[in-house]
Amino acid sequence: MGIGFAVPQSGPWATPANMRRVAARAEELGYEQLWTFQRVLYPVGHPMGPIYRSVHDPLVTLSYLAGVTEAIGLGVAVINAYVQPVVLAKQLASLQILSGGRLTAGLGLGWVREEFEAAGVGFEGRGRRIEEFTQVLREAWTQEEVEHSGEFYRIPPSHLDPRPAQAPPILLGGAAEAGLRRAGRIADGWISSSREDLAGIEPRVAIIKEAAREAGRDPEALRIVCRGVTRVRPAGAAEGERPPLTGTFEEIRRDVDDLTARGVTEVFHDLNFDPEIVTAEPKEAMRRAEEALEALAPAS
Repeated sequence: MGIGFAVPQSGPWATPANMRRVAARAEELGYEQLWTFQRVLYPVGHPMGPIYRSVHDPLVTLSYLAGVTEAIGLGVAVINAYVQPVVLAKQLASLQILSGGRLTAGLGLGWVREEFEAAGVGFEGRGRRIEEFTQVLREAWTQEEVEHSGEFYRIPPSHLDPRPAQAPPILLGGAAEAGLRRAGRIADGWISSSREDLAGIEPRVAIIKEAAREAGRDPEALRIVCRGVTRVRPAGAAEGERPPLTGTFEEIRRDVDDLTARGVTEVFHDLNFDPEIVTAEPKEAMRRAEEALEALAPAS
């Protein structure tokens, strides 16, 4: 099981100093990757809540942290397919090269219609769009001369240099069966969303692996990455049945072991999705984050 940690990215605690501190300490403690997420805008009156109200750009954040770390992996979960893939391919290629090959690129369909509207991209046909989007990224990273003509994207014969020596692995999100099967069929793995019911993740893993087998791929080679919406609470604080990754440090560590048994290959602890963190005074949020970093580290 690979263990990662999400950097401060949402709310008042997401300062440059706190990002650097979490990144440096996570690397010291042996975490495998630092993770970010994307939210471009917050529609006025939307019920998403404080987690999405103020979010730094994920790739700028990772680029910043690439310069203050040496070896820890860098992951984005996820970039939604309303951006232009050629521009994103260039950005990700540069980050992969400048970081020494540490990048994992997560892609998602997107679910906020207003973001698609603001980007000038249609909301319908997102499944077909992300398949072609993934194809364009891989062509841009691996072909000396790129030419593409598809349903959504056109690239005239072009050079898109510099290309990374090793293309970043692509993980796909998605909770519907079509999305799960798509991840198994064309991606290097799957990444769960912040809204995933982790208690029921095992059937989803089975669908992904079945799709990989049907496509003639090795299902055991796929990465199954869980965004761990981690909420540290006193024993017995959760009302009703305790959700996975909510509770004491000991309970959360046991939950990680349980996810391993269910087919998950990597978990990253994300405190950005804990309302008690993103609405807290920054010093208190960091105090709690540093406790979690120590207690949930791979060597603990």
